[in-house]
Amino acid sequence: MKMPKKYTLNKMADGNQAKTLPQYIAALSVCLGAVAAGAILGWTANISDRLKNAEFNDIEITDDALGWIGSFATLGAMVTCFPIGFLCDKIGRKWSCILTVIPFTIGWLLVIFAKNLSMIYAGRFLTGLAGGAFCVAAPIYTAEIAQTNIRGTLGSFFQLLLTVGILIVYVAGAFVTPLTLAVLSAVIPLVFAAVFFFQPETPVYLMKKNNGDGAKKALQRLRGSAYNCDAELKEIQHNIEKSTSEQNSFVEILKTKASIKANIITFGLMFFQQLSGVNAVIFYTGDIFKAAGSSSLKPSTGTIIVGVLQTAATFLSALIVDKFGRKILLIISIVFMGVSGLVLGVYFSLSYRNLIDQDRIDAIGVLPIVCLSVFIVMFSLGFGPIPWMISAELLPQEIKSTMCSAAAMFNWFLAFIVTKFYVNLKEGVGPDVTFYIFSGICFLGVVFIVFLVPETKGKTVAEVQAILSGEPIKSSEKEGIDNPSFDN
Repeated sequence: MKMPKKYTLNKMADGNQAKTLPQYIAALSVCLGAVAAGAILGWTANISDRLKNAEFNDIEITDDALGWIGSFATLGAMVTCFPIGFLCDKIGRKWSCILTVIPFTIGWLLVIFAKNLSMIYAGRFLTGLAGGAFCVAAPIYTAEIAQTNIRGTLGSFFQLLLTVGILIVYVAGAFVTPLTLAVLSAVIPLVFAAVFFFQPETPVYLMKKNNGDGAKKALQRLRGSAYNCDAELKEIQHNIEKSTSEQNSFVEILKTKASIKANIITFGLMFFQQLSGVNAVIFYTGDIFKAAGSSSLKPSTGTIIVGVLQTAATFLSALIVDKFGRKILLIISIVFMGVSGLVLGVYFSLSYRNLIDQDRIDAIGVLPIVCLSVFIVMFSLGFGPIPWMISAELLPQEIKSTMCSAAAMFNWFLAFIVTKFYVNLKEGVGPDVTFYIFSGICFLGVVFIVFLVPETKGKTVAEVQAILSGEPIKSSEKEGIDNPSFDN
């Protein structure tokens, strides 16, 4: 069947109009789970001192124990990455997301009613397990419900709502007790389940399960009642049949040039995202401000400022990612992250190693605030949302679920390494050298992006695979329902 050649944004050549509002609502609904995940990441940031003062259920917590409280969540997230990928293919993207409410709830209950450190560790592990599941399931769900021209924007919602969750616990943690903060965090996943329950399963998954009627109803709901979805359904069915008919094994597909390059880029971006030190900043923002010795404002206030800027920058990223493209935002993001990390390292050298007197340190006391703010803003503009988004865009359909899971597992493993050993590294070589290391890794990331990462803005699946394979884009790949013509 020859598909129409010309589309403009959400309008087909024959005037068939698709609504985008239902897609925005569905994407925001699934990403409410990211708010719950963000609450896990930011929970310790503004309550670390009170935890160490035994103000949480009278449990004695040392610096080492605090490190484990932070890192057990990342271990849980790492463990769940492969199971959630298989679960998404088995019971669907929607129900896989909803089922994570179970470990979310059990985990927070263990924390709330903890009598000892072991219960806190177990609770953090379970909440991390649930939060990590969203790093796999939510991007898959969002990618499969979105039209090409808004795919980047909807793909940014996960990171946006993640930062909202972090901001909520940053603010609340400055004013409420650690126990109250845990209760608040436990309510968020219940709100997610109540809202997302009413959203449809993805049309792609339903077609894979030979549920054509269900896929049509889901697509109709996502595109609007006036939209004729027959051509889009045929395109989805064609892609599924093509994938099924190509009797290549998983290993054979992994060996293709496109798959090898896609995996190098995906795992490379995950490496630079985590080794930039971002989770050290998120988990220990208050401690970093305290260690900097800045008298300009309280650490808790500085933490909230960073959280507000992070959320605002991620929102801005969602607006511009489909206008400026993925690659340029990645480059700008990591360059500024490297520079801000380098300047923060210099500040720590001056203060930590007593190279200048305290009066001069106080005179530049605003520098840590500026550096951390720039770091987190630029991370949120590019390196926060885009690695997750671009992995779903680059990987071939046949290996996408498995390799997205593997990439997420790798990401969370690196997050565990950074969050657990940041304190040890800081104490071993000093905070200045620690941030010099993070900064150096960022600058290496610039080289990686410039020479290896392709631009995927506005590209269809077929076009992306052709680019990765080093093949010219065929004219037939520029046609079809999933290939709208737009210039933004």
